[in-house]
Amino acid sequence: MTSKSLQLSATFSTQIFKPNCIKASMRVIFGIFTLLILAGCGRKEKKITAQQQQPRQPAMKVDVFIVSPRTISETIEVPGTLMANETTEIHPEVSGKAVQININEGRNVSRGTLLVKLYDGDLQAQLRKLQVQLSIAEKTEERQAQLLKIQGISQQDYDLSLLNANNIKADIEIIRTSIDKTAVRAPYSGRLGLKNISPGAYLTPQTIITTITQMDQLKLDFTVPEKYADRIKIGQTVNFKVQGKDKIYSAKVIAKEFSVAETTRSLLLRSVVQNKNAELIPGTFANVQLKFDPDPNALMVPSEAILPQARGKKVIIYNGGNAKFLDVVTGVRDSAYVQITDGIKVGDTVVITGLLSVRPGSKIQLGNTSKK
Repeated sequence: MTSKSLQLSATFSTQIFKPNCIKASMRVIFGIFTLLILAGCGRKEKKITAQQQQPRQPAMKVDVFIVSPRTISETIEVPGTLMANETTEIHPEVSGKAVQININEGRNVSRGTLLVKLYDGDLQAQLRKLQVQLSIAEKTEERQAQLLKIQGISQQDYDLSLLNANNIKADIEIIRTSIDKTAVRAPYSGRLGLKNISPGAYLTPQTIITTITQMDQLKLDFTVPEKYADRIKIGQTVNFKVQGKDKIYSAKVIAKEFSVAETTRSLLLRSVVQNKNAELIPGTFANVQLKFDPDPNALMVPSEAILPQARGKKVIIYNGGNAKFLDVVTGVRDSAYVQITDGIKVGDTVVITGLLSVRPGSKIQLGNTSKK
């Protein structure tokens, strides 16, 4: 066989056997792919079967509380301070040396009582001088008035003499006012404090001679949180106690500040203590008790139902067999219950046991149910 014949034979053989090899390879690949699919299905069926065989967790049994409206009387306690009706530091109006001191420390004085007298000898001398000048000026004015009637002088000459007399009178009034300022008197009836000067001391308008306090009427200042600002009315009576005494005193609200303090978020109110009480001292700390009108529609839940959160508070309610978490806003509380001002409504079923084990949406079943 020649070389040409061999080449033709090889070419013919390649054309015949090449398609057969490709088909065989495809069969092998298809078989492997089929085996992988069957293996995966088997595993999935085994997984599903295993999951079906696992027992389901039973619903957790919890005790609940049915929310209903109640009547509550809210009472809060806030700090207060007793203040005198009037308290004044006594200062002289002018500078001078104290020549007389009439201060009975801790004693009551009447309005206008002389407390301190400053030296006024120079002013008295000026007053006497002006009084002599006024006497001469008035006599001159009288003589010129007689001359004016008979046309002995002109009207202008008479007017000048009258003006001179009036000027001296004005100067006398100025001196007398200055003399009055050298006498320091009680501005109103009250109790004197401790004196801060001694006889012969030189006083200035900045010198505090003593203090005077009006003790027949005391005021009580106190603050309330801003959420109670609109619940305090003018004329409302409040009760208070002071340290060291078991007696309960009363006061009537007479005024309140027009705005809430930004630093403390509280409102300042002023009241007048009812009746005279000699045992009460200005500056004493007071514990003020505020009682508000009863709320007949308050929603209360047991205190153990509240879940504190980083931001706010929550309660869990029974919602068709599932646990539902709600954000709530609380109000007043007592030893067993907490008021909910926002977040729940009448008829809600609030979970009160197993709170740490319940998760949002988890299955729960009702146990003991209470309404009180």
